[in-house]
Amino acid sequence: MDYKDIIKSIKAKDYAPIYFLHGEEPFYIDSITKLIENTVLAEHEKAFNQTIIYGKDATYNNVVDNARRYPVMSDRQVILIKEAQTMKELQKLEKYVAQPMPSTVLVLCHKYKKLDQRSKLAKALKGSKAVIFESKKLYDNQVSGWIASYLKDKKYRIEPNAAELIAEYLGTNISKVANELDKLMLNVLEGSTITAVQVQDNIGISKDYNVFELQNALGRRDVVKAQRIVNYFIANPKNHPLPPVMSSLYNYFSKIYITHFAGQKNDKELAIELGMRSAYFVKDYRRAAKTFNRRRTEYILGLLKEYDLKSKGVDRVSTPDGELLKELIYKILH
Repeated sequence: MDYKDIIKSIKAKDYAPIYFLHGEEPFYIDSITKLIENTVLAEHEKAFNQTIIYGKDATYNNVVDNARRYPVMSDRQVILIKEAQTMKELQKLEKYVAQPMPSTVLVLCHKYKKLDQRSKLAKALKGSKAVIFESKKLYDNQVSGWIASYLKDKKYRIEPNAAELIAEYLGTNISKVANELDKLMLNVLEGSTITAVQVQDNIGISKDYNVFELQNALGRRDVVKAQRIVNYFIANPKNHPLPPVMSSLYNYFSKIYITHFAGQKNDKELAIELGMRSAYFVKDYRRAAKTFNRRRTEYILGLLKEYDLKSKGVDRVSTPDGELLKELIYKILH
C-alpha cells in the first residue's frame, strides 16, 4: 500500500493487525504512527490499551506478551514499537507475524533504513496480512512537486518559483519542509496561492541572498551579485552550510548539462527531462546553457566534484569552508 492509501484506510477504521513501517525517510513513518496513536483508541481507552515500547528496551517476549493479551473494555489494543531498528530480537517476531492477535494493532517503526528483504521476518511479513510500507527519501528534483501536493491536500496552491525556492532552501528533509509549510499556512489566507514573496517573508529566506539567487547570478554571469551572495553566505555559515550549497550547485549545473542535449524539445518536454514539475524555469536553464557551453559545463561539473571532496577533507589543507566556496565560484565565473 502507498502512503495515502494507508492513511485513508486508518481514517476509515479499516485496521491491519500489523503495520511494518521502514525506510530512510522518517516523515511518513512518523505521520502514520501519529495517526494510529491518536485515532484508533478513544482517550478513555488508551490508559489500559495503548502501549509504547522502544526498540532498545524491547525483547521478543515483552512484545509478544503485550501483543497477545486481550484489550480491557475495548475492541482492540495498540502496541507501538518505536525505533524498532534497534530491537535486538526483531527477527524473532516472524513467529508472531505468522499468527497475530486479531484484537491487537501492532505498529513497528523501523526508521532510517530498510528491512533486509532476505531476512526471515521480511519473508514472513510478505506472506501475512500485515501492511508493509517503505518510506523512501525524495530526490532533490522531487521536492517542489511534493510541496505542491502537500499544500493541495490542505486546500492551498503555490507558485512554481515559490515551491522551487523552498526546495532549494530546505532540501530533502521532508519533516523540516512540512513543519515550515504548516507555519506558513497559518500566515496566509486559506485556499490562496502562496507566492515567493510570502515564502521569503515567512520562512526566513533572504530575498536577495539565497542559493536560488546565487544560481541565477551564475546563470547570468553576474560576477558582482554572485560575489555579494557568497560573502553573505560566509558571514552566515549556520544558515548557509557548505554541503547543501554544493549539492544545489551540482544539481543546477547538471540540469544545464542536460539542457545542452535538449535538441528540438519544447519547454514542457525539457521540463520533464529535467525532472521539474513546471516549465516555469526552463527559460533560465536555456539562458544558462548559452552562458556556459557544453565543454565549460563539463569543466564546472568536474570542479564541483573536486570541491565537494575538498569540503569533506580530501586533499584539503585546513581551508575554511567559506574560502573554498569563494574559490569555487571564482573558478566557475572566470
